[in-house]
Amino acid sequence: MTTIQTIEKIQRQINENLILLYMKGSPKMPECGFSARAVKVLFACGERFAYVDILRNDDIREQLPKYANWPTFPQLWLDGELIGGSDIINEMYECGELQKLIKTTVEKIQSK
Repeated sequence: MTTIQTIEKIQRQINENLILLYMKGSPKMPECGFSARAVKVLFACGERFAYVDILRNDDIREQLPKYANWPTFPQLWLDGELIGGSDIINEMYECGELQKLIKTTVEKIQSK
């Protein structure tokens, strides 16, 4: 797959999924502690989310950090916007900000 095709694939994934987590492994079997923590927080928020296992998608693992200008994984995307990685997700959750942001975004989409 070419770089352009990979970027288009990433853009399509981000556009098609309201809540998207790029992670190592899967929600049922995270393959790093940071991804496990991100999944735990998202499950606690109570909304369904999509994921992409970057360990099984070398093209995305290589290109997404450049596309997002964010060097690490996991990466949480909400309604087309990068929210951040594990530490940011966790901090936002602990102060209640992530739950509010997700709820507001889901309600906005459902009302359309």
